Amino acid sequence: MTIAEQVEKDLVAALKAREELRLSVLRMAKTSLKNARQERFDFLGYSCGPHRYKANGKWYLSASPSKKSMQRFKTKVGNLLVPGNNDPWPEVRDTLNRSLLGWSNYFCYGTRRSAFRCVDRYAYERVRNFLARRHKVAGRGIHRFSMDVVYGERGLLRLERLPFTAPSCALR
Repeated sequence: MTIAEQVEKDLVAALKAREELRLSVLRMAKTSLKNARQERFDFLGYSCGPHRYKANGKWYLSASPSKKSMQRFKTKVGNLLVPGNNDPWPEVRDTLNRSLLGWSNYFCYGTRRSAFRCVDRYAYERVRNFLARRHKVAGRGIHRFSMDVVYGERGLLRLERLPFTAPSCALR
C-alpha cells in the first residue's frame, strides 16, 4: 500500500467517525425523556400523554392527533381546493373523501372527536369557498352551500358522523 492510499484510507475513516459523531449529536438533540403521566409528547403523528375530559375536568391518559399532523392535513386539503383546480366536482370530491377517510383511519386510535370536528369544519369552509368561487356566488356562499348541502347533496365525507368502531387490532 502506498502512502497516498494510506492517507486516503485514514481520511475516509476520520470522515466516517466525524459523520457518526455528528449524527449522534443530532439524535441526542431530538431525543428527550418525558414522564408520560405528566407531560405530552409527539410520536408518529400522535400527541400522547395526559388529556383533560371536558365534561368534568378530570385528567386521563390517551393519544390524539398532534397539532402538527392536523396542520399538515389541513394544508393538504387547502392545496386540493385551490382556485386553479378545474377538475369536475365529483373528481375533487372523491379525492378529498379518499384523503379524509385515509387520515381518519390512521388516527382511529385514542381521543379523536375534537380533532375530527376541527378537520370537518376546515374542510367544510374550504369546500364552501371552493364551490362559491366556482359557481360565482356573491359573498361566502353560506346559504347556497350550507352544511346540509355540502355534506348531503354534494357528498362530502363527514368525519364526525363516521362510526366509532374499535380498531381491528383491539377486536382480537
